[in-house]
Amino acid sequence: MKDYQAQLEKLRTDAAECALIRDLATAPGKRELFGRLAAHLTVLANQVELAMHERKRKTG
Repeated sequence: MKDYQAQLEKLRTDAAECALIRDLATAPGKRELFGRLAAHLTVLANQVELAMHERKRKTG
């Protein structure tokens, strides 16, 4: 479970960093790219979190 938690924290941190870069970028292409990356990483983090809850539910 610690592996899941570490991955979750890393994904959330990476998503926040991408969102920050998106907000600071002046080039439209970079804004779009980092916006998509932030959204994708957030979805991945949500999926890891769901897997954690599902695993916890099944085991205890």
